[in-house]
Amino acid sequence: MVKPGLPKLIATDLDGTLVRSDDTVSDYTHEVLGRVRAAGIRVVGATGRGPRLTTLTRNDIRDADFLVMAQGGWVLDQADSTYLLQSRLPGSTLERVLTELEAEVGELSVMVEALEHDDSPLWGDYDPTWRYPVVLERRSRAECCTTDVIKAFARSFAYDVDELLAVARRIVPPEVASVTQAGLDYVEICPANVDKGTGLGVVAQAVGVDPADVLVFGDMPNDLPMFAWAGWGRVAVGNAHAELRAVADEVTLTNDEDGVAIYLDRLLSR
Repeated sequence: MVKPGLPKLIATDLDGTLVRSDDTVSDYTHEVLGRVRAAGIRVVGATGRGPRLTTLTRNDIRDADFLVMAQGGWVLDQADSTYLLQSRLPGSTLERVLTELEAEVGELSVMVEALEHDDSPLWGDYDPTWRYPVVLERRSRAECCTTDVIKAFARSFAYDVDELLAVARRIVPPEVASVTQAGLDYVEICPANVDKGTGLGVVAQAVGVDPADVLVFGDMPNDLPMFAWAGWGRVAVGNAHAELRAVADEVTLTNDEDGVAIYLDRLLSR
């Protein structure tokens, strides 16, 4: 039984929010999340990372009951390692979206995530701006679009990522594909009507928790849908994108200052 006055579920983004700039999660953060779970509060990791990074994600948020991955398109129940949701974007739809985007902004550098096993390669164009270690299998655009994909990454040579996202929001209907950005130089193109809010909705339904009892943490525009969905509280870290800070109820310290853990530690001490 959760103590009155506390949320029944907390969901946190990882990169830029729970995870520090050196790609680590502090022992203090792990300890606080353990106490959150011991208090009867369910813990969910809500990340843009696809299922090919499941092992890394589990290590970064060890106490998670569920993982909402791939911007909400894949939902993993950690108790029995089963997926409650596995969404894919048709290759033909991706090709259409990329064609329409390029008609507006010019050539794009594109990588797609199509495989779900650990450490699967991305397919597409080599891009030296990609900041994380990755195995890339060079494939043509046509080859990348011959199968359904988990999501795609697209970078413009002429527009920064916020400008590219603004164009994508204008020309890509949500019933065709969901487009967001998570702090890299890329917009991410995901299946229609998929986002972190819908992914958390799957978790909430599975465990019988109302959105009004959910507290969320984030840092980037891909966290906006779960901020709109959650009702108990919406907390941005101090390094958050201006668009997310504008809709947050509160702003905690930065990811490098363990802002999520400090907020939760204080919450448990009330």
